[in-house]
Amino acid sequence: MALPADQAPQAPLTERVEALLAPGGPLPIVAAGDPVLRRGTERYEGQLGSGLLARFVEALRVTMQAAPGVGLAAPQVGVPLRIAVIEDPAPVTEEVRLARGRVPQPFRVLVNPSYEPVGTARAAFYEGCLSVPGWQAVVARHSRVRLTGEDEHGRAVDEVFTGWPARIVQHETDHLDGTLYLDRAEPRSLASNEAMARRWTQPTPEAAARELGFELPR
Repeated sequence: MALPADQAPQAPLTERVEALLAPGGPLPIVAAGDPVLRRGTERYEGQLGSGLLARFVEALRVTMQAAPGVGLAAPQVGVPLRIAVIEDPAPVTEEVRLARGRVPQPFRVLVNPSYEPVGTARAAFYEGCLSVPGWQAVVARHSRVRLTGEDEHGRAVDEVFTGWPARIVQHETDHLDGTLYLDRAEPRSLASNEAMARRWTQPTPEAAARELGFELPR
């Protein structure tokens, strides 16, 4: 009798990544319900080698931009390594920029990242996830975080992020710990993309909180 798929022996990680990259183009994004999104990741300690790592990072970038999204973590393409990429051109109105603190972020590679809050302020906004397509929900997150880790070249990263960039950093780092944004979301806020477009396009979720009956952090 064959072993269940999640218990069957797996090829070495480098072989699995090579096979994933072989077709070229954007990678398939894993949807919620796949165990790889819940198991957490192992620290990156050179498992792929510099050449394969560079190709994998580029594939993450291409996939993120094609989706489109502002971040993508390795488990979202089925690779359980502590690696994520972020990039946000922030094509938003001035009103949204001011309300959400959303400013452009260049392409960044986060290797072995972790974050800690800076201060006690929290902000709540709707957010979505490429692994939970079609839905959004309000998540209260730290307004400022200190991110530590490395970049793709092994250089140390120690930086404070504020506003929407801090939200992106928290969202993607959470993926590496097996946490989805829905785990932190206000359940009553859950809305389809269609409902979002029809009802909740305001810069802040205050109207949604009032109409759907949930509390926002003060």
